[in-house]
Amino acid sequence: MSRLLIRDGCVLTLDNKIGNHRQADLLVEDGVITEIGPNLRARNAEVIDATDCIVMPGFVDTHRHLWESLFRRHDGIGDPTALGAHYSADDVYAATLAGLLGAIEAGITTVVDWAQVRSEHLDAAIQAHIDAGLRAVLVHALPAWADESWTAAAGSLVARPAHPHIRFDVAPPAGTGDVERAASEWGHARSLGLRVHAHIGASRSEQGAAAALGSAGLLGPDVTLVHCSSLGDADFDAIAAAKAGVVIAPAAEMVMGHEPPPMQRMIDRGIRPGLATETERLGPGDIFAPMRAAISVQHATYFDLKLAGKGGLPNLLTTREVIRYATIDGARAVGVDGITGTLSPGKQADLIVLRADRPNIAPINDPIGAVVWGMDTSNLDWVVAGGAILMREGRLEADIARASDLALEARARVARSAGILTGAEA
Repeated sequence: MSRLLIRDGCVLTLDNKIGNHRQADLLVEDGVITEIGPNLRARNAEVIDATDCIVMPGFVDTHRHLWESLFRRHDGIGDPTALGAHYSADDVYAATLAGLLGAIEAGITTVVDWAQVRSEHLDAAIQAHIDAGLRAVLVHALPAWADESWTAAAGSLVARPAHPHIRFDVAPPAGTGDVERAASEWGHARSLGLRVHAHIGASRSEQGAAAALGSAGLLGPDVTLVHCSSLGDADFDAIAAAKAGVVIAPAAEMVMGHEPPPMQRMIDRGIRPGLATETERLGPGDIFAPMRAAISVQHATYFDLKLAGKGGLPNLLTTREVIRYATIDGARAVGVDGITGTLSPGKQADLIVLRADRPNIAPINDPIGAVVWGMDTSNLDWVVAGGAILMREGRLEADIARASDLALEARARVARSAGILTGAEA
């Protein structure tokens, strides 16, 4: 039996039944959390000294286009989907691996990969996930350039060998605008036991789409709706009634031209969204930025109402709510809350250790406030997923040079084929 003992940290379990601990130990056995408390002992355990550190669940990135990682922060690309047809399987592998290693370095232990790739390239994406070691939900979003049957693609997805850290979901091509077609495709996905993910509400032209899906009986807890920026009250009423998952990427969405995230509409209906990075092409690849964007937008809404002299002001969103968006609420929104999202005995050991003695954050007055408002990727010290150590004392347990070389080669191939400029040429 493998054992890992994390000793003397400030443990934020985010489990309401267990509570948080100013100082405690956490024991992991064979990848599963077995005990949390003071002065734990375990024979033959690897020990992590978490003195002056915060131990908490790893972040859940609920929506990321990992295949775009080759073109991080490239403002001149325009529509990235124009590049997709130029990818080979090797390019998909390199892009996915590069994005995943960046996610680990940002304290993300679960990533939902919206894989807009051909079915024949899915195995390359899967191999990158296996090699990186994170927990993954791989959402196959069959792209238009694939020119293949979506039904056949979904069938081949479920026929693939199972992996303990990877779950397969789908994003049917009908999206949310055609209720009749969505009913057919979503029904087929459900018959295969696949969770449905769908972009919705990126513009006001999509208002009413969620309400229509709800009226048709298509929404449910096995659906994850992504963005929702421009949806109306009737849409959010339908989402809340159906208990569908909601995912927002506030930092990226506002850069992409979406409306500000509708925080208050969700809060008013008890909708607790997961947080996402969306794409590193136009935004940061960590969850610290979405946390701060979400809480800042809601606070701005509150103060706008206050300055306008409005009555019946809402409560200010708290850091304790936002940190849950980044962990357990995100896990719930994508259907993995039974295995991750909190530090609870019986759950998988997906956790991070954050240095609380660094100049950017010390002295700590409120550990949760420190994580949400003050910390960044420089505070990451250890990252553990399923009990496996992926980052040790601030250094990735990975062949970074190989991943970088593969990404540079893949970027050059795709750029040449697509006729775009990259790197110093751009």
